[in-house]
Amino acid sequence: MRDVIIIGGGPAGSTLARLIGKELNVLLIDKKNRDESKTTFKKPCGGLIAPDAQRALARFQLQIPTEVLANPQIFAVKTIDLQSKLITHYQRFYLNVNRHRFDSWMLSLVVDVDIIEDARVTSIVKTDMGFQVTYTKDGVEWVEQTLTIVGADGADSIVRKTFFNRKIRQYMAIQQFYSASAIKPLYASLFDHTLTDSYGWGLVKDDEFVFGAAMPLLNSRKNFELLKDRSALFDFYLKDPRITEACLVNSPQSINEIECGTESIFLIGEAAGFISPSSLEGISYAMDSALALAQAMKKKNVIRNYKFKCRKIKVKILLKQIKSIVLYTPFLRRLVMISKIDSIELVE
Repeated sequence: MRDVIIIGGGPAGSTLARLIGKELNVLLIDKKNRDESKTTFKKPCGGLIAPDAQRALARFQLQIPTEVLANPQIFAVKTIDLQSKLITHYQRFYLNVNRHRFDSWMLSLVVDVDIIEDARVTSIVKTDMGFQVTYTKDGVEWVEQTLTIVGADGADSIVRKTFFNRKIRQYMAIQQFYSASAIKPLYASLFDHTLTDSYGWGLVKDDEFVFGAAMPLLNSRKNFELLKDRSALFDFYLKDPRITEACLVNSPQSINEIECGTESIFLIGEAAGFISPSSLEGISYAMDSALALAQAMKKKNVIRNYKFKCRKIKVKILLKQIKSIVLYTPFLRRLVMISKIDSIELVE
């Protein structure tokens, strides 16, 4: 019988496991494989460590190893409104990383915890003793028993779907990889309100150009292809993708869509709805919510303490929701871009 089973080994799950592993009997089940050549899942993500995520890493005194970084490191974002054809550049301080290597590095920091990689949880059943977790690995079905379940398994969380009915807005994140030889190093964010009320991204990462977007679920692939076609007018060479990835991504419209859990069943990170609705940045929220739960687990009433500690995270998301109104309202976005406030002029 385990004390805790954590489902998902991204930044949320690995952070929680690292914080509670010395005191509790913890099992972490992850569908990824840290070996990049063997993994059957990679999270479609631009792979930029935003200032909020950098701050979270700094709190934990973590330094990203050089092998996780990707080239080049870019300090400006090219913002493109595809409908109005407005282009504005802003200075930004992101770290360009290989997202799979970043997740693998964070998981490598976990000690005193049993980790099962390349495994898929197929069911979670409440029992008189706790929970029965069934998962498959290498075509074989396994069963584990636990007192506590933690869902750190992202937007398609089996924990959230099994135990909670609270709905949350979702997009389909689609990402493709191209040869970078024909594209000048850049980071771009793209907006087209006729195709998505979120945004697209493009950036050079080592020898590849990554183009992706968060699309509404209805006709997501069709509209993604339309976004690519319209982006071609802005010197994006998007022919013959090497790889195509896709997964669900959460983007809460309201803090009421956030689900922390109940006694003995908890959600952290994106599974709970802790992700920025303006930028879809989730690493800082993953780490902060994992810390909140780890601290709450030292108290008697865990869920009450966890919800209390998550108040600051919810306020942060509320502020990001206000920011998203400006960012995703075409008139307001264009007004900001035309004003050139906080923008920079590039020198060729």
